[in-house]
Amino acid sequence: MTDYRKIAALLFPQIHKTPEDYAAQYPARSLPEGAAVTRFAPSPTGFIHIGAVYAAMIAQRLARQSGGVFYLRIEDTDKKREVEDGIAQIVRGLEAFGIVADEGFVPGGETGAYGPYQQSHRGDIYQCYAKDLVERGLAYPCFCTEEDLNSVREKQEAQKLRTGYYGAFAHCRELSDEEIENKVRAKTPFVLRLKSPGREDRRISFADKIKGKIEMPENDQDLVLLKRDGIPTYHFAHAVDDHLMGTTLVVRGDEWISSTPIHMQLFQALGFKPPKYAHIAPIMKEENGSKRKLSKRKDPEAAVLYYYAEGYPAASVLEYLDTISNSNFEDWRRANPAADRWEFPFQLSKMSQSGALFDLNKLNDVSKNCISRMTAREVYEGIASWAREYDPAFAALLEKDPDYAKAILSIDRGGSKPRKDLAKWADAKAYMAYFYQELYQPDYTLPEQVAPADAAAVLAAYEKVYDPEDDKEAWFAKVKALCEPLGFSPDVKAYKKDPSGFKGHVGDLSTVIRIAVTSRRNTPDLCAIMGLLGRDACFQRLRAAKEYYQSAGASARAGVK
Repeated sequence: MTDYRKIAALLFPQIHKTPEDYAAQYPARSLPEGAAVTRFAPSPTGFIHIGAVYAAMIAQRLARQSGGVFYLRIEDTDKKREVEDGIAQIVRGLEAFGIVADEGFVPGGETGAYGPYQQSHRGDIYQCYAKDLVERGLAYPCFCTEEDLNSVREKQEAQKLRTGYYGAFAHCRELSDEEIENKVRAKTPFVLRLKSPGREDRRISFADKIKGKIEMPENDQDLVLLKRDGIPTYHFAHAVDDHLMGTTLVVRGDEWISSTPIHMQLFQALGFKPPKYAHIAPIMKEENGSKRKLSKRKDPEAAVLYYYAEGYPAASVLEYLDTISNSNFEDWRRANPAADRWEFPFQLSKMSQSGALFDLNKLNDVSKNCISRMTAREVYEGIASWAREYDPAFAALLEKDPDYAKAILSIDRGGSKPRKDLAKWADAKAYMAYFYQELYQPDYTLPEQVAPADAAAVLAAYEKVYDPEDDKEAWFAKVKALCEPLGFSPDVKAYKKDPSGFKGHVGDLSTVIRIAVTSRRNTPDLCAIMGLLGRDACFQRLRAAKEYYQSAGASARAGVK
């Protein structure tokens, strides 16, 4: 008869604590009924996918709106994939999107009573629970070499059987005490395996918070718990950690559904109550009429660095992720345009089961709305902060006169219908360029219906009446007054009734002035723009444009002759 305690002591002579000791060290959390304890548990690989931000955002929201706890745990048992400064990159990356954990790794370090929150610092804990499984006859050492495992796999393939370490193929499961002791004392390398009680012909079911009831075959594989170096596998470590840290709801990608029978079996073997699961469908992208997963190899927008470099405000990205996370968010936002996004009653049941579609055009629309609700000061600070890293010359130009830059951004901001010109901070330079002589590049291209000679006449007449002290009403009254003498209709409706009777309408005349001053056909309030540019700059630009059109008109007449 196998002496499991003797084997456990032989395998783990350095482990003296018991599961009861750790149960006392990590007591059950004292939280309100229904409070969710959620976590985000990435590996420090240096790459943060927008899908990871999506999952972390959802986990954080579920914890916060239920009065629970959201923590950040680092799963670094696979040292081959780890990169230098990987943890700090994760913390900074999440913080940039407003995601800061209540416990675990936060800006400035590690906090919380349920740590360490880094798996590589929890080795003794895993070994304690591994030892306990051995003592209870639920785990055993496996001394099979890679050659042994390959041989088993070849036999299974030859017989067209499932591959893996299970049943009759689990050769080390029935080793005698003497065989185990001899191999351990000979320092033969081994892994520790779970002695699976499962059978493939039996099924398990669990209620997924997003996908509903899921049924799958039981796990019958004797999976590895500890690798040869004593480091736990992901499956084992996460089960121990989720229990001791009090996790009640695991939010993760649906690629983990296939592992759920393993995880449920582990929780049962360890004597733990399993958490609830919410498996998120991957973020998708439409391509050539079909959908595929957003790929870090193919799609730059898959990496969070893309959003930094383009200058999307964190609030915009989160707001967009809200729109794809819950089908009713956009209706809620329309009904509550000024509300904080945290007020939205998020529900897992309203998440897509097949995968939300990522659309950059929609992100831009959402971001324009978000930026339009910001104050000029907030927009200035966002642009300046982005430009310091990605366009230092532009940052220097803005910071030379911050009040001037804020005044630019104040035009047509606020009110019931604010302008929505900016989708991201990278758009700001082109948007603001005509306010800065260093950036301004004249472009006098006219609408097709306006001839250069008429444009020159408009500008010559406007120069005589332009007064930088005019308010918007006085400014527009003067523009209308110029219309009839120049052959334009001051009334757009009248022009539309009889377009052949006029050269154009007051809007065309305003466009000529707008192009002369800004080289744009569409801008915020032109009167306010001219007020900011100042008398000298406006006169200089009006005259330069007039001379250009006079020259173009003369060239056209010469060509006709």
